[in-house]
Amino acid sequence: MKAVALSGSRIGSKTLTALNTAIDLLKKQYPDVDVTLIDLAKYDIQFSDGRNYLDYEGDTGFVTKTIMEADVLIIGTPIFQASLPATLKNIFDLLPVQAFRDKVVSMIVTAGSPKHYLVAEQQLKPILAYMKAEIVQTYVFIEEKDFHRKEITNDDVLFRIERLVEDTIVLSKTFAKIREEQEAQYDF
Repeated sequence: MKAVALSGSRIGSKTLTALNTAIDLLKKQYPDVDVTLIDLAKYDIQFSDGRNYLDYEGDTGFVTKTIMEADVLIIGTPIFQASLPATLKNIFDLLPVQAFRDKVVSMIVTAGSPKHYLVAEQQLKPILAYMKAEIVQTYVFIEEKDFHRKEITNDDVLFRIERLVEDTIVLSKTFAKIREEQEAQYDF
């Protein structure tokens, strides 16, 4: 199983801190899962111009192809101005409409205000559903107060990240088994 942890912003440290926590738990609990971190701050991504994702080269081609090859995607995103960062939206625009078909996608959202929890519900989940993702319904919402010196200090947040990782992998394995059983029904 291939997993991608996508840090959806070019600035800040909180989202990356939370994603690294998830990656560490994922590697510890599921050592057979191949995990790749894509931190958009480290890549020079072109703006989407409508081309097929396979036609992009360089960093853009690497990022889009890595996401398309993944079975599982953990998206980490901050909330800026009550919305998703443009860098993350651009990634969605670079991918085909059904990019997340048969992929399980979970979310870790960081924000400076508790009022921003609805951004995941009203903006991110509809995009993922449109792109045919199997969405882990519960997501981890982390406020600025839960961090101190680039570390998560709230034990409840750590527990929720651990649970998110477990739910993500269990859901992915469950859907894979269901697809295998459905395909086995055909004789060809």
